[in-house]
This record gives sequence, structure tokens and C-alpha cells, in this order.
Amino acid sequence: MKRLIYTCLGILIITVSCTKNFLDINTDPNYAAKTAENRLLTSSEQGLSYALGFTNDNRGARGLTEVLSVYMHQVTVREDQDQYSSDGNDINITGSWTGLYSSAPAQVGSDVLGTLQNIDVLIGQGTQNGNMVYVGIAKIIKAYAISQYVDVFGDVPYSQANKFLSAGIRYPKYDKGAEIYPQLFALLDQAIGNINNANAVNSLVPAGDDLFYGGDKEKWIRLAHTIKLKLYNQLRLVQDVSAQVKALIAKDSLIKDIDGGFMFQYGRGTTPDDRNPGYNDYFATQRSHYQSPWFYEILRGNNNRIFTGNPDPRVRYYFYSQLKFDEQAQNSTDFRDSSFVSIPFGSVSVNRDFSQGGSMTIFGIYPVGGRYQADTMEVTGADATGAAPFRMLTYADRLYIEAELQFAGLLPGDAKAKLRQAIQESFNQVDYVVQVASKQKNVPLLAANTGVSGYIDKVIQEYEGKPAAGQLEIIMTQKWISSFGNSVDQYTDYRRTGYPVLFNPRDPAMAPGGFLQPPLKGDPTIAGNQAAIPVQQSRDFPLSLPWSNLDLNVNQNAPPQKQPANFRVFWDKN
Repeated sequence: MKRLIYTCLGILIITVSCTKNFLDINTDPNYAAKTAENRLLTSSEQGLSYALGFTNDNRGARGLTEVLSVYMHQVTVREDQDQYSSDGNDINITGSWTGLYSSAPAQVGSDVLGTLQNIDVLIGQGTQNGNMVYVGIAKIIKAYAISQYVDVFGDVPYSQANKFLSAGIRYPKYDKGAEIYPQLFALLDQAIGNINNANAVNSLVPAGDDLFYGGDKEKWIRLAHTIKLKLYNQLRLVQDVSAQVKALIAKDSLIKDIDGGFMFQYGRGTTPDDRNPGYNDYFATQRSHYQSPWFYEILRGNNNRIFTGNPDPRVRYYFYSQLKFDEQAQNSTDFRDSSFVSIPFGSVSVNRDFSQGGSMTIFGIYPVGGRYQADTMEVTGADATGAAPFRMLTYADRLYIEAELQFAGLLPGDAKAKLRQAIQESFNQVDYVVQVASKQKNVPLLAANTGVSGYIDKVIQEYEGKPAAGQLEIIMTQKWISSFGNSVDQYTDYRRTGYPVLFNPRDPAMAPGGFLQPPLKGDPTIAGNQAAIPVQQSRDFPLSLPWSNLDLNVNQNAPPQKQPANFRVFWDKN
């Protein structure tokens, strides 16, 4: 018996001694310690889009637009964002922060590295390997991502972020936004030099792994210059940037057309799901994104402050109503205008929480690849694809930025003419999304809509008749309308300029008119019994977003949680 035991022990010892790293339990054989630049680039680009866009719980994508689209009154919800109530525990804020700084979304393919970690590895590894185009692209993505976080949060980790392996820094400090911005301009200049480096050792150029531009070096350089223009515009209230702005324009190296826009192209696949996260409402068991009545009424020409009596031809592309105008909703509605069913921001009415999943108006083909609102109603989701791109910085955005700079006197030129060009490009942008996303038959393009030129003419006439403040309001309101689907820059624009004017629940003059019962007969533009909907605002408008409590709870060098209503970003002098 003893002999048998000794024999078994001997076999065990031999087995252990012959197995290399047998007890190295901290090494995961299923996770590669190093990966190629092409995989790092693809992962970083997708992670950036996830961190800034809409949230889709099914895919692990959590983005800042989920909160900011509500704060900017393009969407309303019944979650934390309502009444400006998101705090540092909001899953959209914590998820975006975590996805950018530490663990990546599930679909990226790694539960270890976040977007910025991937980017820093790509910069270091690409530099070592002499693949400088990859390095330049990574630096542009990093500069853009950090600038967006500075604009939204104010102070963020930068100089010490992701320095554990290289410098042993486990708890990065939060740098001041005003100190970060100059470093971003330098980073963009480095990126341009890297991309133009003709003497790189290997100099591999991305192709299909670059989900933005397919490795087109000129487009990346144009993007870098356009990001700089955007950042200078955001600095214009705290710094004289006229010389820098004029120099950028003189370079003639900005985004020059719609194909050069910085857009993440989502697809139509379901296994895995690569559709626009905002498309989730088309197949979710519980729909959550109500379309803002304030936004809707401005587009319909029903707002008594701006574009009054000038209905926007984009309405049918922006919103999809599940009901016919004379069809009964599944429950009593909070806000209804013909077939448009929603809830106002801050509503405390008795109808607010009734289920309207089969009646509420949802996203249209623009911005998430949903349905176009034809005259005949069809089943929700039929022929929709979800293949709309997530637009971050487009040719239209560039034109609106130039219109603002011309209005402010920092650029020579006619701001009115630039505004007209920007609005027209916004309509072209809708057509672009339709052509990318649509598999519906006979979806009309706005280029063929004779009403577009009339709408733009009326906007320009209104601009001509306004004092200076009103003219800036028109520029920024048109940019806000065009931005539907990504509210990060609009949150920045609003705090910087005060425009567009947003719905204020504390202002009785803005009390939304709802319709207790839908019209069953008559003109579809005429609603039923109009009544004021009770609304309230429990918190002041946040001047920045709260930091993620997940980071504050573990980072010994993190500051105490801020008061969002009082914490201004450094460029905010409005």
C-alpha cells in the first residue's frame, strides 16, 4: 500500500516538475500579452464610438450621448437624466468612463484594455516597430477623445493616465483642463508629422482595420486640422485665437466633403450586433428614448421663438411615429400632437409613466438607421437596418464652426453665406445617412425636395432680421438640429454660447401643451383638447458632468466629487 502511495507521489512530482510555469496562475493562456497594431487600432476606434454615443445594454456599449441628448433636449427619458439628475453613479457615465480609461466594452474583444490603454500601447508599439502611420492615427484619436472628456468633465486624468507599466503610477492625478488643451494641439502636430514621416522603418499603412478612413492619410491629416479648428473655436472666449484660426484656414487642409467626415460606420449585422446603439429601441423589449417635444416643435415650426411657421423638411427623417394621426394610443398620453407621442422633460403628470412602447414616437432613419416616416404607417422595424453612422465631426460641423468664427469677427467672410452653406450641407448629410442605412424602397432624398430651398431661404431671412444675439442663436440652433444623434459638442456649444435656447421647466411661458386625447377626426395637424402639462426641475443645469464614482472610490489621487451645477470647464465664460 505504501509503495502505491509513493509511486503516485513520484508521478505527481515528475508531472509538476516537467510542466513549465505550472503554478503561474496569473497568466491567462487565452489572453495574448501582445497583439498587432491593426487589432489595436480597430478596437480603439470602436471603443471611442461606444464611449461617446448612445447606450446599448445588450452590447455593453455605454456612451455620453445617452445623458447629454436629454440635457440638450433632443431626447427625453424616465431615467436619471430627467430633471438633470444624473450623478456619479449613472451607469452611462461610469460605463463610458470605464470603457475609455480601463476595461473595454465586451464587443471590442478584450476585457482588459480600455480605449486609451489600447491607444497608448499602439503608440508605443508602433513607434518601436516603425509603423508611424498607425502612431499618427492613434495620437489623433487620443487628442480627440481627451478633448471631448475635458469639454464634458473639465479636469480628467491625462499626464499620468495609463502609466502603471511604464512608470508604476497606479493612481493618476486629475489634470486641469486648461493645462491639457495646449498638449492636445502639440499631440495633433506630432500626429501629422508621424503620418507624413517618409523615413519610417516599416511604415505599414492601415486598410480595412481603419474603420474611419481605410488608411487614407490625407483624410486623417484633414481631420487633425479640423479638430484644431474646433478646439480654437472653443477657446475663443478665453484666448485670442484669431491668428491660429486664420492660419488653419490658409492651409486649406480641413475636412472638405461629406466623405471626409469623422464618422464611425455601423453595419447591419446581428450576430454579432454591429448596428448603431441608438437603434436598440427598434428591437428592445422596453423602449426608453422618447423624442423631445421641444425639439419636435421647433422642427415643426410651432415654437414661438425661432423658425416659427417654417416647418423643417427633415422631420420625417428624424422621427418615426408608430400611430396614425387618428389612432388611439395604448394608454393615456402625456404629450401628443397628431401622431407624435412623447413625454416632456421634467414631466410630473399622471400620464408620464404609462407604458407607450407601441405608441411612442421613436428615432427615424436619421440618426440611427430606423424608419422613414412615410404617409402610410407600417410595422415598426420593417425595412430598417440600424446602419447609420455615428457622426463625430463632419463637413457640416466644420461649416457651422466657420460661420460662428466669422460672426465673431475672427475670420474674414460673410457669416450669413457660410450659414446657408452649412444648412445645405446638413440636408446633404441626411441624404448621406439615408443612402448608407436604407433598404427601404422609394425613400425620397432631400436633394429632390423643392421645399428645402424655401426652408433655407426663410431661415436666412429670419437671420437678416435679427440683432446680433439672435443671429448667433440661429447659427447655433441650426447646428443643434444637424447634430441629432451625437450631443457631446452641442453640450459644449450651449455652455459656451447660451444657444440654442432650451426648454426651461421653471419658465411658465415655456409650459408644454399636451393633448389628453388624440384627435379622431379632421386635419392631422390639429390635435385634441390642449392642456398644460405639469413639469418641474429638481436640479440646476449642470455646467459639467460628475466624475465616475467608480474611479473616485478607488483612485487615491482623485478629487472629491464635484457639484455639477457649479463646476465650470475652463473655457466657459458665458
